Amino acid sequence: MSEPSDRVLIIVPAWNEARSVGGTVREIRSGNPLYDIAVIDDGSTDDTAEVARQAGAIVLQLPFNLGVGGAMRTGFTYAQRHGYTRVIQVDADGQHNPSDIDRVLEGLERADISIGARFADVGDYTVRGPRRWAMIVLAKVVSRVAGTTLTDVTSGFRAANERAVAQYVRYYPAEYLGDTLDSLVAACHAGLTVTQVPVAMRPRVHGTPSQSPVGAAIYLLRSVVALTLAIMRRPSRKAVAA
Repeated sequence: MSEPSDRVLIIVPAWNEARSVGGTVREIRSGNPLYDIAVIDDGSTDDTAEVARQAGAIVLQLPFNLGVGGAMRTGFTYAQRHGYTRVIQVDADGQHNPSDIDRVLEGLERADISIGARFADVGDYTVRGPRRWAMIVLAKVVSRVAGTTLTDVTSGFRAANERAVAQYVRYYPAEYLGDTLDSLVAACHAGLTVTQVPVAMRPRVHGTPSQSPVGAAIYLLRSVVALTLAIMRRPSRKAVAA
């Protein structure tokens, strides 16, 4: 367990990631054994939970698949109930480099939410076509909402302090892009601050990313709808207490 005065929880949402999650947990533990790791098994039908448990993680098993948003809200609730002061999300597929965890956490020294940005002049991660255009437009719109320049608002590699965790427990949508766009816009509307730090992405160890032209066009349309709904929800939000 990490020190009581500065407890860090690393949340790893995982759905059928039995081939990758063990290596991800072990790599995180080798980087800093003081960090606690909670794998949220999101209704997997393979051995994700058992593999994660054998690798040394705390495992929270959901009875059925809720999606990343539902898994993360489960993790944030666990973090709040157990007194963690900083929380960071790391994907189970190995694309997030554990060596960047400390750097993303350091962003919390100047903001409530710290995003590990993939398009900030570090690494060679690229996205082309409509998907890239959507990311640029979304980043510009959310930057205006956040009051700071952000280049990667759909990154799932992000950290939160206690204020942000409290906001996420209150509101963290499970629908499409809710875990990235909607949750970020809601946090800004609640008065939380956001920053970003550059990180390098790694290729998936297993599986294939979906970047077909049709998939990219669908991503563009759904992103615009998700962001529009997120901004329209503003009147129903209450500010997080300082």
